[in-house]
Amino acid sequence: MLTGPYNLNTTRELLALLSHSPKKWLGQNFLVDGNIVRKSLELAEIRAGDVVVEVGPGLGTLTTTLLQAGAQVFAVERDATLAAHLRERVAPHYPENFDLTEGDAMDFPLAAFPQKKPAGTPFKIVANLPYAISTPWMDAVLESGNLPTTLVLMLQKEAADRFTATAGTKNYGALSVILEAAYERLPGHKVPAQCFFPPPKVDSYLLHLRCRENPVIFCRTARKIIRELFIYRRKQLGSALKRAATDAFFPSEKINAWLEILPQFGIDALSRPECVPAPAWIKLNEILSEV
Repeated sequence: MLTGPYNLNTTRELLALLSHSPKKWLGQNFLVDGNIVRKSLELAEIRAGDVVVEVGPGLGTLTTTLLQAGAQVFAVERDATLAAHLRERVAPHYPENFDLTEGDAMDFPLAAFPQKKPAGTPFKIVANLPYAISTPWMDAVLESGNLPTTLVLMLQKEAADRFTATAGTKNYGALSVILEAAYERLPGHKVPAQCFFPPPKVDSYLLHLRCRENPVIFCRTARKIIRELFIYRRKQLGSALKRAATDAFFPSEKINAWLEILPQFGIDALSRPECVPAPAWIKLNEILSEV
């Protein structure tokens, strides 16, 4: 029976047993530092009975540690070799607590959790995310409306900064806005490259997010407009909106109503999208959601 977390030797032995070489295109950098695995559980405050979604479990170092802590884990793994390994060497020991979906996390952003648990069931996400999908995957989770109470995500440092950037900074974008409306950032943890095999060429970070007491989920129209405006992040809002107004979806009257109240937030139609604070975007969502 495999018990986590795995060290470098265990990881190499498993890879050799599977005749498997890490696939760069799938972002397979296997975590080999037990302290970081345990830190993930500590930040997520994992307790027996917690429901956890894991993306890209790989060899299972985080998976087995979560299961040993008594969590019920819903995981999604794209690599067929690693999925078979998890089914054969992990799943039989946790028949009631481990559910594995073999597939793309973009098709199953929350694994099989939404299909197998009642609506409204609280859950957490703890994952060592493949860096290439971190942004679209997060978009998919937020758009699902099925919000985890806590997220502890291993990310490229640059992605973590982009997820939680604030107005007026270079990394501030549509995802920053949508995420800030629903989550608050708590202290995380830096992760050196040597904590992985093979070591990545970028710095990593454990991002720790907690759902707000009254999270805001942006409507589809608001998300579309915000994304359109950030394409022209350095143009004035008025100019950027004229470009977006060519689309048939554009609700001109409501947008004009939003522009009129922007001074309440210390900005106006001459401001750039990158300078619009989250409360102003939330107000836009409220106006667009009005019947």
